[in-house]
Amino acid sequence: MNHLIRTAAAAVALPAAALLLAAGPAQALPGAARDGDYLYLSVTRGEDGSGGTRGTLLLCDPPQGHPRAADACAELGAVGGDVARLTPAEGAMCPMVYAPVTARARGQWNGRPVDYRETFSNSCGMAARTGSVFALDG
Repeated sequence: MNHLIRTAAAAVALPAAALLLAAGPAQALPGAARDGDYLYLSVTRGEDGSGGTRGTLLLCDPPQGHPRAADACAELGAVGGDVARLTPAEGAMCPMVYAPVTARARGQWNGRPVDYRETFSNSCGMAARTGSVFALDG
């Protein structure tokens, strides 16, 4: 019986080890990201995240990694990288539909850590509040 248990454990452990080896070593952020302004931006749909998550690394010197990198970097630069201080769009009209999205930004700006997270009632409300920063679809 012990032989069967050891054989079953080995059958599970070997594929798991192979997956870990295939994943390779952890990669560091590019030098520009470590030394300059960068944010990992993500948008998760649904209350429980079941709608999926999209994300990208935004680098700002030069702007890259984001469909609207130049706009996002300019907007963030105007508020010193403080996502919560982004200026809401004037006159934005959004439907009163509850389809929650959670926006998250993690990284650094001007050498200071950034960790922002906010849930909006829908993607229109998020776009009206955060401009190009979380426009990950282009």
